[in-house]
Amino acid sequence: MRALLVTSVGVTCAAALTLPLAAPALSAPARPPSQAAESPGSGPPSARAAELPVAASRAATEAAGSTQSLPLEPLAAPSDRSMGAGAAAGQGLERRTARPFSLVGVVWDDADAELHGKVQVRTRAAGSADWSGWQDVETHNAEHAADLGSDERSSGAVRGATAPLWVGDSDGVEVRVLPEAADPQNRSAAAPLPEGLRLELVDPGPDPAPEPAAEAAPEPARAAPVGRTATTATFALNPTPPTTTPVVVPEVLTAESEAASAVNAELAPLGATFIPALTKAETEEAANVAAGAKPYIGPRPGIITRKGWGADERLRERQFAYTKTVKAAFVHHSATGNNYTCKQAPSVLRSIYRYHVKSSGWRDFGYNFAVDKCGNIYEGRAGGVTKAVLGAHTLGFNTNTMGIAVLGSYSSTNPPAAAVTAVSKLTAWKLGLFGRNPKGKVTLTSGGSNKYKAGTKVKMNVISGHRDGFATECPGARLYKKLGTARTSSAKLQGR
Repeated sequence: MRALLVTSVGVTCAAALTLPLAAPALSAPARPPSQAAESPGSGPPSARAAELPVAASRAATEAAGSTQSLPLEPLAAPSDRSMGAGAAAGQGLERRTARPFSLVGVVWDDADAELHGKVQVRTRAAGSADWSGWQDVETHNAEHAADLGSDERSSGAVRGATAPLWVGDSDGVEVRVLPEAADPQNRSAAAPLPEGLRLELVDPGPDPAPEPAAEAAPEPARAAPVGRTATTATFALNPTPPTTTPVVVPEVLTAESEAASAVNAELAPLGATFIPALTKAETEEAANVAAGAKPYIGPRPGIITRKGWGADERLRERQFAYTKTVKAAFVHHSATGNNYTCKQAPSVLRSIYRYHVKSSGWRDFGYNFAVDKCGNIYEGRAGGVTKAVLGAHTLGFNTNTMGIAVLGSYSSTNPPAAAVTAVSKLTAWKLGLFGRNPKGKVTLTSGGSNKYKAGTKVKMNVISGHRDGFATECPGARLYKKLGTARTSSAKLQGR
């Protein structure tokens, strides 16, 4: 198994987990994020900037990243043979230089409008003259969204959007959006494209500052918890790390960062970048399993927090939204492509997060958790990793479920074994907190999707793929085939 460099808190926090017995109140309607285009090199303004110490404000600005939003223009009829003779003209942008970016996507005004056509981009590697070939962008992305009628969906900020595509460090772009033929016999009669098409170029900003002793590490370093003593060690995913020389890294938390961290305070110190793994016995003790009761819960895996992957907490809606429980887990692929390294995974997450909030108009990162190709597990939507946080991952089935996104595209590529194992570990623990059997079935009520109309009661696997609730390719045929293995492994980890 690949080694991972992480930061482990010197004092393992094994405080008891308090399971939610009643439904916390849902938050107020999501505040629409700013829709204005951002100035070069800047992130969104912070409402608290004037109140922050200079050092903290500067650090927040440097880590913010940025989004360039470019309106698409009419294109001449395509001459590219790959598009087919007689194909209708679409919209796009000719080759141009742009500020640095690493992720692209296309958005449009009406979230309920579908894009019937093909979106392709090619990019130029930063600082070079090398252009990529045309890459397809997944257009069927509406199924990854807040449920119809929810506060988040009704905020007035939500837009239609393609899936985001990770392209790496780039400073040049060309895009074309070509409509599919409304009549297969007449390719020039095209289906209309949605109004307000714009190209989004996302710069994730720099990674969180590494610890001095870890700068040369092959995997991303984790900053030490605020005001605590931390140890840096290299070890395989989840086992207890060896003791090393402590390093103290002082830091100032913003109010938003403190709130996102405080919901995990029973698991790790305030400002921690990593929630340490526990053994099964330690997990059972922390979960307050009654004496003599059969503890069907897997050992808690190590989890990289939002702080650890560098989430800019100023972007999201401040309040957290919860549901009553977690009945099932939906597994997804992010459809962002597989051309990333595990060291880049935090940047991929920051890019998706910014695309979800600034470009798509969501309240926060859509998934509850993410897993990279090396099997590292990341906290997703804010609200607490042990809690029933309402996500925006499976249209029609976000209530009382959780969403796990495996970073990458797995329609024709096999998911790494480490990623499937991480899904098993995460579900064994999180579903166990809510008394769910990973090999079992559960009945969910649809909030409305293209597969089940609103109010339909559907019997599903406790660990399901996105396509089980929506007619979609997600989580990719190759990853979907691995869910049986994940269910079996997850149940074994729970002791079933």
